[in-house]
Amino acid sequence: MTQSNFKRLARGAGWAAVAWIAATLAACAAPSTQALDAKFGESVRTIRDSQIIGATPAQRQDPVAGLDAAAAVHSQDRYQDSFKAPVKTFELFGGSK
Repeated sequence: MTQSNFKRLARGAGWAAVAWIAATLAACAAPSTQALDAKFGESVRTIRDSQIIGATPAQRQDPVAGLDAAAAVHSQDRYQDSFKAPVKTFELFGGSK
């Protein structure tokens, strides 16, 4: 490599370094996102709140009326028993006779 090529390469590297530093400083001077951060997640909260039909029943502490304890226990037992045996299916072709 000749002396002139080396000087040209060094000068190009110097300008590249200056350009990189300038770009880095310009990125630091970018405007803040505080205006966007203040409303971050607002759309999700609005959509979630619009899907709640009645928020007050969740806050009530009184028991549910209309289902006695015996019926509730029987329903729970039937639900648990539904997982003990595989679901009955049917055959499309032939089937058992």
